[in-house]
Amino acid sequence: MESFNPNRLLKEQFVSNLTGSSKLEIFSLITNLSILILIRRCIGFNPIYNGYHKKDDNVAGGGKSFRAYVAVLLIDFLCIAVPYILYLTVLAEWTYWSTIVMLLLLLTFDRNLPSFLQEGDVDSIRDDITSYRVSTMLVTCFSILAVDFKIFPRRYAKTETYGTSLMDLGVGSFIVANALVSRQARGIANMTLSQGLRSTSPLIILGFARLVSTSSVNYQVHVAEYGVHWNFFFTLAAVAILTLIVNIRSKYCGILGSSILIGYQALLLCGLNKYLLSDERKNDIFSQNKEGIFSIFGYWGMYLLGVRIGSYAFFGDNTDAMLKTKKSARTRVWALCMFFWLLTLLLDRYVEAASRRMCNMAYVSLILALNLQVLAIVMMFDCVPGRKSSAMEEAFSRNMLASFLLANVLTGLVNLSIDTLSASSISALAILFLYAFILCFGVGIANFFGMKLKFW
Repeated sequence: MESFNPNRLLKEQFVSNLTGSSKLEIFSLITNLSILILIRRCIGFNPIYNGYHKKDDNVAGGGKSFRAYVAVLLIDFLCIAVPYILYLTVLAEWTYWSTIVMLLLLLTFDRNLPSFLQEGDVDSIRDDITSYRVSTMLVTCFSILAVDFKIFPRRYAKTETYGTSLMDLGVGSFIVANALVSRQARGIANMTLSQGLRSTSPLIILGFARLVSTSSVNYQVHVAEYGVHWNFFFTLAAVAILTLIVNIRSKYCGILGSSILIGYQALLLCGLNKYLLSDERKNDIFSQNKEGIFSIFGYWGMYLLGVRIGSYAFFGDNTDAMLKTKKSARTRVWALCMFFWLLTLLLDRYVEAASRRMCNMAYVSLILALNLQVLAIVMMFDCVPGRKSSAMEEAFSRNMLASFLLANVLTGLVNLSIDTLSASSISALAILFLYAFILCFGVGIANFFGMKLKFW
């Protein structure tokens, strides 16, 4: 077993006992990553993109030019993925200056290119949501490997108890991204309990598959994250099942979500937080996975609030169509973003500091603030008519969870093949670029040939 991963303990220590960075730095970093999406829109390259216009989504290739598609995918990779990785590594110490430069660059693009913003353009809003969801997914996919290299700042890695960091946003952002466009948020009748359980079963299978695979190859696992056996997929499955059991309309989700979070926070302040943050674990399955089990309440409340926000900002209560104009939706998203940032600061100071490990109220508010921030920035400009989402964004959006699975598999292979702790900065950067290239082009080519990796 040890031969598969001889540096397991060192790698676990490398991502343990960390305190994170400041909220201002995370705010600035997220702003930089969001602006990259807008700059890619401003660059455009519509003539090339039109060369692979898809005629039939149901036919492999769809009449598109594979060469033109690869060319545009390469442009997307160079404009989005490469800068993403640089901001997370070698440019990390220049985050604030980078924000200023990126804003000036964006304003220059926006001033020199005509605006084609259509206030009632539903497709424009859909593309904005796609860009936001893919943006958060790319940050997560790149970070899960980058964190194992010394070139990745330790303050961006997951915090041990309290604090805020870039990687603390992962699972929360995934839940919010799904909640905003969920069936409940769109006003579509929910699935029956049996249908929902069948739909959720792959998540449970993936959870056990991850548990078995990490144990069999002695892969490093940070126990304080979810517990000994729990993982990301079990959390997603638990939230989905609870939402199915307590099936309510979107307009009541905000009330229920807030009630759950307030009650859970009250329990934390009554002593539950000390239990969850302690290193003591009994032999029973509950105690072994206390963090993952109790944090479900926080993530479920977060999901319900996300459903209400999505319904309020974009959808009606009983229709799948988007009702809001671009201007109305953008105003509401910005207002909600500022509200949750203010709430985060108040909760963090007067109630309890943000804690990913417990998924307390301050953490939930922070996740909502940052996700709404990404969405609000992406909704600011539409520089190029006709085409808003890039080819890479479309590919990831079509296979969101499958993309994350592929990223996990590639991350595991890299960790089992290479001693990431001893890699030089140049080697680490080269590996990260290669990893991102394989991930982006793998997902992109699968999309080109109409492959839906979402099998449930």
